[in-house]
Amino acid sequence: MAAPASAAETERPPADVAQLFLDMLAAERGAAANTLAAYRRDLDDYLAYLAAEGIDPVEADAASVRAYIADLEPRGLKASSAARRLSCIRGFHKFLYAEGFSESDPSAPVAGPRRAQALPKVLSIAEVDGLLAAARERVAAAESAAETARARKMLCLLELLYATGLRVSELIALPRSAASTRERYLVVKGKGGRERLVPLTDVSREAMREHLRHVPGDGPWLFPADSESGHLTRQAFARDLKVAGAAAGIRADRISPHVLRHAFASHLLRNGADLRIVQELLGHADISTTQIYTHVLDDRLKSMVRDLHPLNDG
Repeated sequence: MAAPASAAETERPPADVAQLFLDMLAAERGAAANTLAAYRRDLDDYLAYLAAEGIDPVEADAASVRAYIADLEPRGLKASSAARRLSCIRGFHKFLYAEGFSESDPSAPVAGPRRAQALPKVLSIAEVDGLLAAARERVAAAESAAETARARKMLCLLELLYATGLRVSELIALPRSAASTRERYLVVKGKGGRERLVPLTDVSREAMREHLRHVPGDGPWLFPADSESGHLTRQAFARDLKVAGAAAGIRADRISPHVLRHAFASHLLRNGADLRIVQELLGHADISTTQIYTHVLDDRLKSMVRDLHPLNDG
């Protein structure tokens, strides 16, 4: 690719400057046919926008590029699609500048569209109640010692995860001593070696004690398994959790260990917990990580104003 030209050396590009750019991508970068087709569609849309605005591509400025990107959202394009368009436009304008067709690259100062942070999947309180009820029914229906042990283990995992909001890595690696503690909390070492206190409910403590009665041997883990680590693996728990979810009528794509952690946090906030407290319980080093749950707070605040404001006559 040639070095950028000075303003005095700029020349008019051919009529189909987009094709010239695509030819370069094919020749110098070996772009595949489907990639070239996608670039062509994106460029055609961009150039059509510029033409409608009466703007020559070689004379486009940063404001023109920003206006085009802003125009994509009301047209229904997601932020990820708009980011792909901007990437194509950047390459196009860099090419025009490098080939001497343009005096500058107007796309350089343009920031990419902000991608909306996806809200976590969350089960309703009723769905979690149903999940726990199904797990208890499985314990009651067990017909052998082995079935009872498996059912007790799953019930214990579910009760603990929903009661504490532990990360799955923290849950599966709990020591055997957690089930016999006299304290009403666990001391958990999380990410970065940071320790935190995790309160225990009476139900979760009882679930641990009942589970431990069916754990053979005296190994160090609360959930021992025949694995490299010696304890239950994330994959095995995730697999078994989907089976437990199916028994409660919850689709496999809606349930995972992380979803139950989200349910723990969201349900606390809905019931009035402070965001800072939830941050501590989840073990988030930064409050910004916990703020993904602020949509729950927004809903709660809207309900509070609707239900309690003296001027709201319903």
